[in-house]
Amino acid sequence: MMHLHGLGHFHPPNRLDNDFLASLDIGTDESWILERVGIRCRRTVLNLDYIASTRNADPRLAGAASTHSNAQTGAAAARMAMERAGLEPKDIGMVWAGGCSPQHTIPAEASKIAAELGIQAPVLDIGSACSTFAAQMHLAAGMRPENLPDYLLLVSAENNTRTVDYRDRATAVLWGDASSAAIVSPRVPSRMRVVQTTLASDPAGWDKVTIPTGGHFIQQGRAVQGFAIRRTAETLELLRRHSQQSPERFHFIGHQANLLMLQNVCERCGVPPERHHFNVDEYGNTGAAGAPCVLSQNWENFREGDEIALVVVGSGLTWGGVLLEVHG
Repeated sequence: MMHLHGLGHFHPPNRLDNDFLASLDIGTDESWILERVGIRCRRTVLNLDYIASTRNADPRLAGAASTHSNAQTGAAAARMAMERAGLEPKDIGMVWAGGCSPQHTIPAEASKIAAELGIQAPVLDIGSACSTFAAQMHLAAGMRPENLPDYLLLVSAENNTRTVDYRDRATAVLWGDASSAAIVSPRVPSRMRVVQTTLASDPAGWDKVTIPTGGHFIQQGRAVQGFAIRRTAETLELLRRHSQQSPERFHFIGHQANLLMLQNVCERCGVPPERHHFNVDEYGNTGAAGAPCVLSQNWENFREGDEIALVVVGSGLTWGGVLLEVHG
């Protein structure tokens, strides 16, 4: 049985609000954005003057225009998770990282994050784009406990605005940057435990959401949104069948792709607004970090007996979910 000991999140300070995007003169404004994706603001590691002057036309230059590295933002989220768990870097026995846009082909992003934190432990990358958190939790939950350390750190450092073409309004309005971290244990109990995990893929659709090496984010928007709604609703219902609590204690956190997509899922599945948790309206689509960041932001709000269904979808095409139960 896997136990969740702590969660952390980090959002960089630079704000990409709708007025800023309108100032880029790419055919968008506040009402256009809200009607289509329901996003008011995002955060970015990019310098705003760099975006305004270059529109990030050559994403190979974005690293030099960044205020933070992935290692720094991932480590910031991890420090919050460790503080909540009452742990120190010396207690972490393994680090897994993953997401949509690592800064290097090699080494593993996990090695840079571990170095930033001063962790001496085995490190590797396990990622499935925006579905990374579910993929990591599913893999960890399925492993023999003796093959895992007491504490495993899972990190997604998602600074994907480096891959955005700010000449393209369809993608420019979506993306924000964030990093998430989670500490899990196969044997040490905690206030939140994993009840069920699930993971599935349709590899034939791999080309519908891509970031070519050194290139811009590309997606077939209409097809991807339909896929995301269907798979999220299916996975949410699958997790709900494993629920042991009353419907009033069942909470939903989805992939933070856009607010309209999430509202569509809630309507289909009968999730009331008070049990739907999201941050996409203020932070945008933050890739693999989105759903775990929402969980982290609400870490203190869940109470004993609550269940949380976290469902994510992403490139691959891959989707998955995690059902959590709060014990204290």
